[in-house]
Amino acid sequence: MAFERFIAKRYLLSKKKVQFITIITLISIVGVTVGVAALISVLSVFNGFNKYQLDILTGFDPHIRIESASGGTVTDYNNLIEKVKNQTRVTAIAPFTINKGVISSKKNNVVVFIKGVDENKIGELSDVKEKTTIGDFEFKDSDDAGGIVLGGTLAAKLDATISDTLTVMSPVGMERALTQIVTPKTLRFVVRGIYDSNNREYDKLYSFISLSKSQSIYDLGNSVNGVELRLDNINKSGDMKEKLTGILGEAYRVNSWYDLHEDLYSVMKVERWTAFIILSLIIAVASFSIIGSLTMTVIEKRRDIGILKAMGTPNGSIIKIFMFEGILIGVYGTIIGCVLGLAVCLMQIEYKLFPLDSMVYSIDALPIDLRYTDFIFVGLCAMGLSFLASLYPALRAARQEPIQAIRWE
Repeated sequence: MAFERFIAKRYLLSKKKVQFITIITLISIVGVTVGVAALISVLSVFNGFNKYQLDILTGFDPHIRIESASGGTVTDYNNLIEKVKNQTRVTAIAPFTINKGVISSKKNNVVVFIKGVDENKIGELSDVKEKTTIGDFEFKDSDDAGGIVLGGTLAAKLDATISDTLTVMSPVGMERALTQIVTPKTLRFVVRGIYDSNNREYDKLYSFISLSKSQSIYDLGNSVNGVELRLDNINKSGDMKEKLTGILGEAYRVNSWYDLHEDLYSVMKVERWTAFIILSLIIAVASFSIIGSLTMTVIEKRRDIGILKAMGTPNGSIIKIFMFEGILIGVYGTIIGCVLGLAVCLMQIEYKLFPLDSMVYSIDALPIDLRYTDFIFVGLCAMGLSFLASLYPALRAARQEPIQAIRWE
């Protein structure tokens, strides 16, 4: 094996003068380098956007949500909590309600999702308490008015600020009003806090009230819409989902954070793989250069090949010589490309080379998330294409007839 590697390195590195073959070889290395660097950089940006979006969504959504399989309410939620709370990895658990309602102010009426939560446990289940930038995430309910926490976009639409009084209208009362002469059920709420989630969809669609007030305005009695869980490791959500499904049976529907936004995550995954495939074409084009340079090397070294075969070198060794040369091109290009891609990503993290308009986006620069698996997969892809590119020239070299090769010279 050392014999084949030695000759391959001699053919690749010991060029006494710059020739056309040398230029093509350099182009091949540069092509692999650019392809690898581009792949690592783009995948790191995709990872950054995915992580940023995931942090926002999972910061406000639970890791696991348990609801009634029939789509109705859960009446024995305390029993449900007892079954689940002692499971390993469960760090927080609490009941919730979520329903549509109309919030009215002096300026506007807006249809939103109104979520009833336990204010003492919401900090363990969600980041919304930390993201409450104006006022506090507390309700301070009284007999005649409850407290409500709004998203920043929703508060602006309602022209509401801290201590303003709003009216919440339940669709339960509105349904009755269609069939009877009944006033829709309404309750007064005082704005206690305004949060900013960095997600306009959340900020304009979700508001929070206490669990008791939500049960009152939606005529839920002692029922809730379900139970939410937080785990010590979000990556174990899929395993926990399967485990809880087996424990709870068919009476309950268990959804992980991925299930709650499956369409969005699926699109992001498709986009990432599409980018990987398209940018891999850069390495594929460089592989054609490898085929060209090795084929010309085979033609140039025809006399050497003939001498080696005349001396008894087997075809397998001839194949290995030229395959090693192609693989060396891939190795050099991959290593330089990985270093270059890493350098670009680190510079983006440190110096924000590619900024974003903070007036349009909620981040000031392209996000970067480096993953060692990307370096492994990209490196394997580059090496695999280099291996395949060197196969044809190596086989062609092995087919040379020694007598013809020497006579030809």
